[in-house]
Amino acid sequence: MWTELFQLAIRNLGRARARLIMTAGGVVVGTSAVILLVALTYGLQNAAEAGIGSDASLTQIDVYPMWGETGSTSPELNDETIVALWQIPNVQAVVPRVMVQSGEMHIGKYSGYASFIGIDPRILPYMGLTVAEGELSLERGQAIAGYAISQNFYDPKAEEWTPIEVDLMAESPVELLMYSYTGATRDEDLNFTGRLAEGNGFYDYVVFIPMEQAIEWNEWITDQEYDPETFVYNEVTVIANSREAVKGVSNAIKEMGFGTGGLGGFLDSLNGFFETMRLMLGAVGSVALLVAAFGVANTMMMAILERTREIGIMKAIGATNETILTLFLLEAGLVGLAGGVVGVLLANGLANVANNAIQNLPQSDGGIYFLPIDPTQIGGQLLVIPSELTWFAIVLATFVGIVAGIYPAWRAAQMPPVIALKHD
Repeated sequence: MWTELFQLAIRNLGRARARLIMTAGGVVVGTSAVILLVALTYGLQNAAEAGIGSDASLTQIDVYPMWGETGSTSPELNDETIVALWQIPNVQAVVPRVMVQSGEMHIGKYSGYASFIGIDPRILPYMGLTVAEGELSLERGQAIAGYAISQNFYDPKAEEWTPIEVDLMAESPVELLMYSYTGATRDEDLNFTGRLAEGNGFYDYVVFIPMEQAIEWNEWITDQEYDPETFVYNEVTVIANSREAVKGVSNAIKEMGFGTGGLGGFLDSLNGFFETMRLMLGAVGSVALLVAAFGVANTMMMAILERTREIGIMKAIGATNETILTLFLLEAGLVGLAGGVVGVLLANGLANVANNAIQNLPQSDGGIYFLPIDPTQIGGQLLVIPSELTWFAIVLATFVGIVAGIYPAWRAAQMPPVIALKHD
């Protein structure tokens, strides 16, 4: 039965081609508007993410305690918290950090400062770090330098501060001078086994040492004995396994009572902004589809008036109300489907024209002057149409056609056959 009804619906639509084209034209415009407006948000989102960069810090989420309204805090960053963070889906690594309270490096007459951070060496393979020289090896007495550390040395006796670059790998061991809260000093040797490549975000400016050694040095600096029962980490960073997973991981951390930050947290907020913009612009484009729905409904009502006698004949030879209803809903759905398919093709064509035009426009160092972003960062693809958006638009257009045809189809199905046969 469905095959026969489908064929009949096709023949009925073909009897009034001009009306079909004009009715489907409204659906074409609405579908194209939805696709292009949503595609613009995808392009702007890609441009914004490209402007931030693509380094490993985009998947890193800084975790910190939150102060409550009554002054109470969230759970502490202790070992129990670390275990709980590891249980969150899509977490690649949890990196607790212990900051050394003081430290100054000396190479000959030059001095240099850095943030000395103790980490668990077993976490290194999961942190997504890359080295410019050396290797990611961290044992007692060893250290790994961030990319910018070697460039921040200076001569303390010089009249003006001038940054001096040194070769930490060649100069190892480097003398580390620490000061305790009691005024005492202590010298330690740092053997640098690796230097991170540029683009590791916050880690460009730190020196990694084994966590056990950092805890030991802090005991001496603060003159306080380490207590594993009350010990809390200075900082904790959670690394998601992809940029797309950052939002879910960040939300799970917030549900535990912690705050989140870092570029990963910023990316989460940025994606949330574009999701909201996508919904708003999609709703604006849907207004055109709503107008098209009235056109479909009007066309179907006209078709019923023109085919009243035909409906009466169909009922007289045994067609049920459900059959009539199905036939007219099929016709309305086909109008929406046709308009959706053509709208998708039109939107893709317009997007290609717009993207090619942007690529061929003269550009300065900062991009095209009237655009808020540099399109060269995304290959000139300002309008991005994902495949799922294409299928969604076709389904939406078909659905709009069916919904618009419900009332006319119901009117046709409820028409008494005697009255329909008398219609001239």
